[in-house]
Amino acid sequence: MTNEEKNLLHVKRYIEKIPALPVTVTKILEICNNPNTSPIDLNRVISVDPVLMGRVLKLINSAYYGLSNQVTSLARAIIMLGINTVKNLALSTAVMQSLSPKADNQALDMQGFWRHSLCVGVTSKLIAKARKIDPKELEEYFIAGLLHDMGKIPLNNTLTDLYIQALTKSDRDHCSLHEAEKAIIGYDHREIGLLIGQQWKLGGGILDTIRFHHSLMEYVGPYKDILFTVGIANYYANVNEIGFSGNRHPDSIPDEVLSALKIQWEMLDDISEDVVLEIEKAQIFLKIATEE
Repeated sequence: MTNEEKNLLHVKRYIEKIPALPVTVTKILEICNNPNTSPIDLNRVISVDPVLMGRVLKLINSAYYGLSNQVTSLARAIIMLGINTVKNLALSTAVMQSLSPKADNQALDMQGFWRHSLCVGVTSKLIAKARKIDPKELEEYFIAGLLHDMGKIPLNNTLTDLYIQALTKSDRDHCSLHEAEKAIIGYDHREIGLLIGQQWKLGGGILDTIRFHHSLMEYVGPYKDILFTVGIANYYANVNEIGFSGNRHPDSIPDEVLSALKIQWEMLDDISEDVVLEIEKAQIFLKIATEE
């Protein structure tokens, strides 16, 4: 068995031990994939999960939404938040509780990692909003951006010494981290993230974004808009060093990506202040998602 095969086996065993998505979350994802879903359908599922119900109510009553009157009805909270936001809160909760490492001796600073991920999610959503994307779809851009790098976590947790070497190589050789991962470990975080996404049966734009966010021009699937948006947002977060993804030398974004979205880089300058504000406001989203 080669070193590459041993590394992959080690990571696969770790991923196999990651808990399956909770039954409630799985049901929510199934419901939300049905175009005829109504808030009543979600209310029926969430009302039997007191923990998730509490998180939904915490979110709607948080500073993120700034309501003057407290919302105590789950049904009303679901209507006000929207089906996608509720789905993404449930999914984020499951992902972050399952993947966040407990040990301190990790290659990546996890606080910096999640801030980077949050920046990519927020920036993706703001780009989509500026482009007049259907408001019902905006949370999909946010969650795809938030989860695009989740494959780094198993590498960080299980192959810490090798991952430190990959981070060092990326910094020293001025190459993208995914290239350094491939050289040192034999696999990169996209491939590992794909394994997790497949195990959890994540679909659509989230799974494709995890898989292709460093190979934008190779993608021929139906979620190009989400993928390209996250690719731009990821580059923006890295070059502006918002949070820490370990990728100080990201690949440049092809002009074709900007042309496909009909935007220019100046748009990022226009929304930069909003990005910072939204990151601070959305911290509550992560806080609620990771509370025990």
